[in-house]
Amino acid sequence: MQHKSAIVIGAGIVGLAAARALSVKGYHVRVFERHPRAVGASIRNFGMVWPVGQPAGNLYDRALRSRTIWKELLQAGGIWHRPTGSLLAAHRQEEMAVLEAFMEKDGRLSAQLLTPEQALAKSPALRRERLLGALWSEDEVIVEPREAIRLLPELLHAQFGVEFYFGQAVSRVEHPRVWIGRQAYEADLIFVCSGQDFETLFPEEYAAAPLTKCKLQMMRTHPQAGNWNIGASLCAGLTLTHYKAFAGLPGLQALQNLYDELYPEQVRWGIHVLVSQNSLGAITLGDTHEYGLDLDPFDQQHLNDLVLDYLREFAQFPDMRIAESWNGIYAKTTDGSTEIVLHPEPGVVIVNGLGGAGMTLSFGLLEEISDNF
Repeated sequence: MQHKSAIVIGAGIVGLAAARALSVKGYHVRVFERHPRAVGASIRNFGMVWPVGQPAGNLYDRALRSRTIWKELLQAGGIWHRPTGSLLAAHRQEEMAVLEAFMEKDGRLSAQLLTPEQALAKSPALRRERLLGALWSEDEVIVEPREAIRLLPELLHAQFGVEFYFGQAVSRVEHPRVWIGRQAYEADLIFVCSGQDFETLFPEEYAAAPLTKCKLQMMRTHPQAGNWNIGASLCAGLTLTHYKAFAGLPGLQALQNLYDELYPEQVRWGIHVLVSQNSLGAITLGDTHEYGLDLDPFDQQHLNDLVLDYLREFAQFPDMRIAESWNGIYAKTTDGSTEIVLHPEPGVVIVNGLGGAGMTLSFGLLEEISDNF
């Protein structure tokens, strides 16, 4: 029996998720990636699979399904990961009020409000001063994105026979063919998962879509000595104003007004601080949010300083020295939708616009999309 065939363009997290989902559906999959290895936003993030940021319902369920797939793959490949859970710390009564509203409205069983003592028991990194409590979620898992994204192609090849072609830039698509230079390849189905590259393939469709680009500045500390560990992944009050899980909660607008007064520069640059720790003990933190189609390639130190200023209000580590900094750019929708799925011609699917939730949602989303084929 002849297998159906698929080509996936892009070996970032969305492309890897597409390759897995289509393979499970019985497609023979080939993945073409223009770089010798994935170098985009998929390796430039916290490594957080972070369901707590998704609102109850379809998105939260999708995040949990993604987490399950992540864990199956990581365990099968012996790839490092840690089920850390997460803490969202509250140091102001206004923040606690929003957390209480979240618990009352959302009702997910994997979350609970902790006292200061309970929160400190889960993370020695939290600042004790003025700590009122924290939202604990047991759902979150940490991976090292630089390692995981590099190793997953080997695993997908071993498990499903997915063929990867790195250093091969697809410059044209006309179903059933894609072109790399003058060489054409054919497939029954073509998935375009090209991240922030809106210019190479189907530029007219991208230009008409509700999409922009988002640049994030991030940092990583030196490894902490003596196996010191932060425990749970961390964030604090500014995160409440950033994620859909907390949108519309009672007290949130009052909290946003307070932040406009207290942290005008952090608000201006879309800063809310997340903290994760990798297998070597280095702590990743960030980030900022700059939007537009013509983003400055250079980092701004004053933005990193704003991140560090807010970090020090809720967390501290034995070694706060910054070992490296970088930026990443991902595609972001402008109309509030969680992703875009376009069909520019029969047999061709564009999947993009997951924003900062790619690590959390991609595996579940692409499984849902593949059910249509």
